[in-house]
Amino acid sequence: MTAFILRVAIVALGLWLAAQMLQGLQFDSTGALLAAALLLGVVNAVVRPIAVILTLPLTLLTLGLFLLVVNAAMMGLVALLLSGFHISGFWTAVGGSLVVSIVSWAASGLIGDSGRFEVMAFRK
Repeated sequence: MTAFILRVAIVALGLWLAAQMLQGLQFDSTGALLAAALLLGVVNAVVRPIAVILTLPLTLLTLGLFLLVVNAAMMGLVALLLSGFHISGFWTAVGGSLVVSIVSWAASGLIGDSGRFEVMAFRK
């Protein structure tokens, strides 16, 4: 349970950072930010795998770049479902999904599957 809450907080941090960096991405309240983070996690767990499988030929044809469009579509779906989360356009969704992905990737390097911070020690 701790790992789940921590991952939602990381996605919320990524969304907040994206809203600070991009003009067209905004939240009405902190509750909307947390709800968007939770809903984005659900959408990425349920809808995104289906979308990736359905668009696999196009993803292979573009050497994986079409996944940027899939990620932007998932963020747009969250904005469509949640009234307190607003995205102005496609490129804003692409930029927001990139920021959230980078923040999540960086945090995943520090946090293990158990939800605890892990330290890598290099031995000589």
